[in-house]
Parts: sequence; structure tokens; C-alpha cells
Amino acid sequence: MVNQELQEKTAFLAIVGRPNVGKSSLLNALLGQKVAIVSRKPQTTRTRIMGVLTEEETQLVFLDTPGLHKPHDRLDSYMVRSVVESVSGVDACLLVVEAGQKISPADRELIARFQSQGLPAVLAVNKIDLLEEKSKLLAQIAAYSELFPFRAVVPVSALDGNGLQDLKKELKALAESGPHFFDRDTLTDQPERVLAGEIVREKLLRLLDKEVPHGLAVSVERMKERGDGVTDIDATIYCERVNHKGIIIGKGGAMLKRVGSYAREDMEKFFGCKVNLQLWVKVKEDWRNREAVLRSLGYGENDFQ
Repeated sequence: MVNQELQEKTAFLAIVGRPNVGKSSLLNALLGQKVAIVSRKPQTTRTRIMGVLTEEETQLVFLDTPGLHKPHDRLDSYMVRSVVESVSGVDACLLVVEAGQKISPADRELIARFQSQGLPAVLAVNKIDLLEEKSKLLAQIAAYSELFPFRAVVPVSALDGNGLQDLKKELKALAESGPHFFDRDTLTDQPERVLAGEIVREKLLRLLDKEVPHGLAVSVERMKERGDGVTDIDATIYCERVNHKGIIIGKGGAMLKRVGSYAREDMEKFFGCKVNLQLWVKVKEDWRNREAVLRSLGYGENDFQ
């Protein structure tokens, strides 16, 4: 009888690409459950988020990274560094691009890293559901294929699931024999406090005006389960300007109540319990350039040098 452990296969995969191409949406679709927040605004993801997919003998460990972009502050520098480190420490990469778009400088930079490190990569052309001229897709695939010998090129839609099974098949082909690193029921390595904070931030991104979201951060100060099965969660929303605080709270506290209501609903679905969510708003001017504040919010100690 063949040892079951010898049949196991594993691959660590970095999901990379420029901002707003749907990397987090694609991760959620591949896992069949939401572990990364999504919004229509670019640079929603700020840290590496790990998602684990275990099907039969194969385990795929995904690292969802921030979009590669030109940094403008210390937070941006951290985000860019996390992309570079992710590409350096995986078995292969999944490059996500938007259907119908030209090759971006960020894509070229990432492809250059694949080449210099000898990394295999799969190209996912996302958002095909939004592309009206299908002829653009063929031209786009040809252009990317000239730049790099991708193991596979898969048109896909994270929204409706088109091409998702084909993409899974190609990613599983990258897995190599070896023991699984995580239990079969593991979905992510994100602590519950981090997940709760990200859920609040997602609702802020979706509900607020364009000038506010990138100046926002959420810190979960307390998360404690009561004896009656209710979990108390206290979270502080940090913004950079006093006028932003007013926008977040809204007239008579209406906006903050909406954020809390939507966030609580998602938390109860994810954590499988009743949630008592309390939100506060504080101003920390220019927090994205303040090293001590960034570290207190969970960003790496060595990422601001």
C-alpha cells in the first residue's frame, strides 16, 4: 500500500499584479469563501493575505499581495516591499491582469522578476465578463506570451466563475510532491482580530467618498467571547483629518451606524456567532508616514528602512 503522505502535493503561490485587477476577488473565488476584502478602489489590499485551498491530495497556499505601484508614503513602501518579498519566497506566481488592457510597467517589472528568479508563472486574464470585444483578448494573450513563457494562460472571471476550474487545474499542476503545511480545514493564517478589522475597512471603502479611504486604518482593540455566545468587538477607525472624522461619523452618526451594521453582518457570517460591534473614530494626522503608528497597526518592523 502506498504511503498517503507521499501522495501529497503542495505549492506556494504569490498572486501578483497591478492595483485593481481583481487579485483579492480571484483569491476569494478560488477558495470558495471570503478571506480578503474587496472594493472598486485600487490598493485595497495592504498586507500579504494567505489563503489555503486543499482539494484531495493537493494543497495550494496563496499569498494575495498589494498591487505593485509607485510608493508615495511609508505605507506604500511597505506594500511594495511585501510584493517583492512574496515573489522571492514562493514556488510559482499567478499574474493577474485585466482583460482588454495593455501591458503595464508594473506587469513588466513583475515578469522581469519571474525571469531573474527562474519562477514558473500562470497568467490569469480576469474580468472577461466585462470585455465586449473578444478580439482584444486574443491580442492581449499574444502580447503577454511574447514577454514570458507562462505555464498557462487562462481567461477568467472572478465575478461569475467562468474559467475558474481551468485555472485551478493549471495551478495544481505546479504543485510538487511533499507534505501539506496546513490542516485540511485551514482557510487562512489571518488572526481573527485582523479579519474583523479588515471587514470594517472594506465597508468604509465601499460607503465613503473617494477622498477618504486611503487615509483610513482600523485597529481592533478588543475581541472577547461572552458566556452567552456573543462576541464583543471594539474597533477604532483612524483617519488623517478632522473633516474626515465628520464624514465617517455622518450626520447624527448615520454613516458610522451603516458601516457598523454591514460589518457586523459579515462578521457574524464569517465567525459563526452573534457579534456586538462598537466603533470609534480618532484622528492621527499623516499616520501613513509615521513609523510608530504603522507598526502599532500591524505592519512589519523592518519594512520602513
